Amino acid sequence: MSVWTRIGEALRALAKGESLADVLARLRTPPEQTVGFTIAVIALGAKMAKADGRVTRNEVAAFREIFHIPPKDEAQAARVYNLARQDVAGFELYADRVAAMFGEDRTVLEELLEGLFHIAVADGEYHPAEDAFLREVARRFKLDERVYRSLYSRYVPGAPPDPYAVLGVTPEDDLSAIRRRWRKLVRENHPDRLIAHGLPEEAIKLATNRLAAINRAWEMISAERARA
Repeated sequence: MSVWTRIGEALRALAKGESLADVLARLRTPPEQTVGFTIAVIALGAKMAKADGRVTRNEVAAFREIFHIPPKDEAQAARVYNLARQDVAGFELYADRVAAMFGEDRTVLEELLEGLFHIAVADGEYHPAEDAFLREVARRFKLDERVYRSLYSRYVPGAPPDPYAVLGVTPEDDLSAIRRRWRKLVRENHPDRLIAHGLPEEAIKLATNRLAAINRAWEMISAERARA
Protein backbone atom coordinates (compact mmCIF):
# COMPACT_ATOMS: atom_id res chain seq x y z
CA MET A 1 0.00 0.00 0.00
CA SER A 2 1.53 3.34 -1.09
CA VAL A 3 1.94 6.27 1.26
CA TRP A 4 -0.66 8.14 -0.82
CA THR A 5 -3.19 5.35 -0.33
CA ARG A 6 -2.68 5.65 3.41
CA ILE A 7 -3.14 9.41 3.10
CA GLY A 8 -6.49 8.64 1.46
CA GLU A 9 -7.43 6.53 4.46
CA ALA A 10 -6.46 9.38 6.76
CA LEU A 11 -8.67 11.73 4.76
CA ARG A 12 -11.58 9.34 5.12
CA ALA A 13 -10.99 9.37 8.87
CA LEU A 14 -11.20 13.16 8.78
CA ALA A 15 -14.42 12.95 6.77
CA LYS A 16 -15.91 10.73 9.47
CA GLY A 17 -15.39 13.44 12.04
CA GLU A 18 -11.96 12.73 13.49
CA SER A 19 -9.93 15.87 14.08
CA LEU A 20 -6.70 16.42 12.18
CA ALA A 21 -4.83 16.41 15.47
CA ASP A 22 -6.30 12.98 16.33
CA VAL A 23 -5.41 11.53 12.93
CA LEU A 24 -1.82 12.75 13.14
CA ALA A 25 -1.49 11.75 16.78
CA ARG A 26 -2.25 8.09 16.09
CA LEU A 27 0.12 7.89 13.09
CA ARG A 28 3.12 7.01 15.20
CA THR A 29 4.72 3.79 13.96
CA PRO A 30 7.33 4.34 11.21
CA PRO A 31 5.14 3.90 8.08
CA GLU A 32 2.26 5.84 9.60
CA GLN A 33 4.63 8.55 10.73
CA THR A 34 5.57 8.92 7.10
CA VAL A 35 1.91 9.48 6.30
CA GLY A 36 1.67 12.13 8.99
CA PHE A 37 4.81 13.80 7.67
CA THR A 38 3.54 13.69 4.10
CA ILE A 39 0.19 15.23 5.01
CA ALA A 40 1.92 17.99 6.96
CA VAL A 41 4.40 18.70 4.16
CA ILE A 42 1.67 18.91 1.52
CA ALA A 43 -0.32 21.23 3.78
CA LEU A 44 2.65 23.46 4.52
CA GLY A 45 3.46 23.70 0.83
CA ALA A 46 -0.12 24.59 -0.03
CA LYS A 47 -0.38 27.19 2.71
CA MET A 48 2.98 28.65 1.71
CA ALA A 49 1.59 29.17 -1.79
CA LYS A 50 -1.47 30.89 -0.28
CA ALA A 51 0.51 33.14 2.09
CA ASP A 52 0.48 36.13 -0.28
CA GLY A 53 -3.27 35.73 -0.86
CA ARG A 54 -3.24 33.80 -4.14
CA VAL A 55 -1.99 30.44 -5.38
CA THR A 56 -0.36 30.64 -8.82
CA ARG A 57 0.34 27.88 -11.30
CA ASN A 58 4.05 28.51 -10.88
CA GLU A 59 3.78 27.86 -7.15
CA VAL A 60 1.89 24.63 -7.73
CA ALA A 61 4.52 23.59 -10.27
CA ALA A 62 7.29 24.45 -7.80
CA PHE A 63 5.68 22.19 -5.23
CA ARG A 64 5.58 19.33 -7.73
CA GLU A 65 9.23 19.90 -8.62
CA ILE A 66 10.44 19.16 -5.12
CA PHE A 67 7.77 16.73 -3.89
CA HIS A 68 7.38 14.10 -6.59
CA ILE A 69 3.95 12.48 -6.66
CA PRO A 70 3.41 9.24 -8.61
CA PRO A 71 0.71 9.70 -11.29
CA LYS A 72 -1.55 7.05 -9.73
CA ASP A 73 -1.54 8.94 -6.44
CA GLU A 74 -2.05 12.48 -7.76
CA ALA A 75 -5.79 12.58 -7.07
CA GLN A 76 -5.37 11.77 -3.38
CA ALA A 77 -2.47 14.18 -2.97
CA ALA A 78 -4.49 16.89 -4.74
CA ARG A 79 -7.31 16.46 -2.22
CA VAL A 80 -4.93 17.21 0.64
CA TYR A 81 -3.37 20.14 -1.23
CA ASN A 82 -6.68 21.71 -2.24
CA LEU A 83 -8.10 21.45 1.27
CA ALA A 84 -5.01 23.10 2.75
CA ARG A 85 -4.62 25.90 0.22
CA GLN A 86 -7.96 27.52 1.01
CA ASP A 87 -6.23 29.70 3.60
CA VAL A 88 -3.08 29.87 5.72
CA ALA A 89 -4.87 29.19 9.00
CA GLY A 90 -3.36 26.37 10.98
CA PHE A 91 0.03 26.26 9.31
CA GLU A 92 1.61 26.53 12.76
CA LEU A 93 0.07 23.17 13.72
CA TYR A 94 1.66 21.47 10.73
CA ALA A 95 5.03 23.08 11.43
CA ASP A 96 4.90 21.99 15.06
CA ARG A 97 3.94 18.43 14.11
CA VAL A 98 6.82 18.11 11.66
CA ALA A 99 9.28 19.59 14.14
CA ALA A 100 8.16 17.12 16.81
CA MET A 101 8.78 14.17 14.48
CA PHE A 102 12.49 14.93 14.19
CA GLY A 103 13.41 16.03 17.69
CA GLU A 104 16.90 17.51 17.69
CA ASP A 105 17.68 16.43 14.12
CA ARG A 106 17.45 19.65 12.12
CA THR A 107 18.70 18.37 8.74
CA VAL A 108 15.30 17.43 7.31
CA LEU A 109 13.77 20.60 8.73
CA GLU A 110 16.36 22.75 6.97
CA GLU A 111 15.63 20.97 3.70
CA LEU A 112 11.91 21.44 4.17
CA LEU A 113 12.34 25.16 4.85
CA GLU A 114 14.40 25.38 1.67
CA GLY A 115 11.56 23.74 -0.24
CA LEU A 116 9.14 26.33 1.13
CA PHE A 117 11.47 29.12 -0.03
CA HIS A 118 11.47 27.51 -3.47
CA ILE A 119 7.68 27.70 -3.56
CA ALA A 120 7.55 31.25 -2.18
CA VAL A 121 9.67 32.76 -4.98
CA ALA A 122 8.24 30.63 -7.81
CA ASP A 123 6.01 33.49 -9.00
CA GLY A 124 8.99 35.86 -9.19
CA GLU A 125 8.03 37.87 -6.11
CA TYR A 126 8.67 37.68 -2.39
CA HIS A 127 5.75 39.08 -0.46
CA PRO A 128 6.07 40.36 3.15
CA ALA A 129 3.40 37.84 4.16
CA GLU A 130 5.56 35.07 2.71
CA ASP A 131 8.52 36.32 4.70
CA ALA A 132 6.45 36.33 7.89
CA PHE A 133 5.23 32.78 7.14
CA LEU A 134 8.74 31.45 6.55
CA ARG A 135 10.19 33.19 9.59
CA GLU A 136 7.50 31.65 11.79
CA VAL A 137 8.09 28.18 10.33
CA ALA A 138 11.83 28.57 10.93
CA ARG A 139 11.13 29.62 14.52
CA ARG A 140 8.88 26.65 15.13
CA PHE A 141 11.49 24.35 13.57
CA LYS A 142 13.99 25.89 16.04
CA LEU A 143 16.41 26.62 13.21
CA ASP A 144 19.36 28.91 13.74
CA GLU A 145 19.02 32.44 12.33
CA ARG A 146 21.95 31.81 10.01
CA VAL A 147 19.95 29.04 8.29
CA TYR A 148 17.20 31.53 7.51
CA ARG A 149 19.67 34.19 6.33
CA SER A 150 21.42 31.70 4.07
CA LEU A 151 18.19 30.68 2.36
CA TYR A 152 17.00 34.28 2.11
CA SER A 153 20.25 35.31 0.43
CA ARG A 154 20.09 32.44 -2.05
CA TYR A 155 16.42 32.53 -2.99
CA VAL A 156 14.89 35.97 -2.64
CA PRO A 157 14.92 38.02 -5.87
CA GLY A 158 16.97 41.18 -5.42
CA ALA A 159 18.38 40.15 -2.06
CA PRO A 160 21.86 41.61 -1.58
CA PRO A 161 24.41 38.87 -2.30
CA ASP A 162 25.84 37.77 1.02
CA PRO A 163 28.34 34.92 0.62
CA TYR A 164 28.93 34.89 4.37
CA ALA A 165 25.25 34.20 5.01
CA VAL A 166 25.26 31.41 2.41
CA LEU A 167 28.11 29.66 4.22
CA GLY A 168 26.77 30.45 7.69
CA VAL A 169 29.87 32.41 8.73
CA THR A 170 30.64 36.04 9.49
CA PRO A 171 33.07 38.58 8.00
CA GLU A 172 34.93 38.47 11.32
CA ASP A 173 35.85 34.77 10.86
CA ASP A 174 39.35 34.09 9.56
CA LEU A 175 39.80 32.50 6.16
CA SER A 176 40.91 29.13 7.51
CA ALA A 177 37.70 28.79 9.56
CA ILE A 178 35.63 29.80 6.55
CA ARG A 179 37.46 27.25 4.41
CA ARG A 180 36.72 24.50 6.92
CA ARG A 181 33.05 25.48 6.91
CA TRP A 182 32.97 25.49 3.10
CA ARG A 183 34.55 22.04 2.89
CA LYS A 184 32.10 20.67 5.45
CA LEU A 185 29.13 22.02 3.48
CA VAL A 186 30.51 20.62 0.23
CA ARG A 187 30.83 17.16 1.79
CA GLU A 188 27.33 17.28 3.25
CA ASN A 189 25.65 18.51 0.07
CA HIS A 190 27.53 16.70 -2.68
CA PRO A 191 24.95 14.93 -4.88
CA ASP A 192 27.02 11.72 -5.06
CA ARG A 193 26.90 11.39 -1.27
CA LEU A 194 23.16 12.01 -1.18
CA ILE A 195 22.51 9.52 -3.97
CA ALA A 196 24.51 6.93 -2.05
CA HIS A 197 22.26 7.56 0.96
CA GLY A 198 19.17 6.92 -1.16
CA LEU A 199 17.70 10.42 -1.13
CA PRO A 200 14.91 11.03 -3.67
CA GLU A 201 15.46 12.87 -6.94
CA GLU A 202 13.83 16.09 -5.72
CA ALA A 203 16.24 16.27 -2.77
CA ILE A 204 19.18 15.74 -5.13
CA LYS A 205 18.03 18.66 -7.31
CA LEU A 206 17.87 21.00 -4.33
CA ALA A 207 21.28 19.81 -3.12
CA THR A 208 22.83 20.41 -6.54
CA ASN A 209 21.59 24.01 -6.55
CA ARG A 210 22.70 24.40 -2.95
CA LEU A 211 26.20 23.13 -3.75
CA ALA A 212 26.54 25.60 -6.61
CA ALA A 213 25.60 28.46 -4.27
CA ILE A 214 28.06 27.22 -1.64
CA ASN A 215 30.92 27.12 -4.14
CA ARG A 216 30.05 30.57 -5.50
CA ALA A 217 30.06 31.97 -1.99
CA TRP A 218 33.50 30.52 -1.26
CA GLU A 219 34.86 31.92 -4.55
CA MET A 220 33.50 35.38 -3.70
CA ILE A 221 34.99 35.36 -0.21
CA SER A 222 38.35 34.01 -1.43
CA ALA A 223 38.56 36.69 -4.11
CA GLU A 224 37.56 39.39 -1.64
CA ARG A 225 40.23 38.30 0.87
CA ALA A 226 42.86 38.06 -1.88
CA ARG A 227 42.18 41.65 -2.95
CA ALA A 228 42.39 42.77 0.68
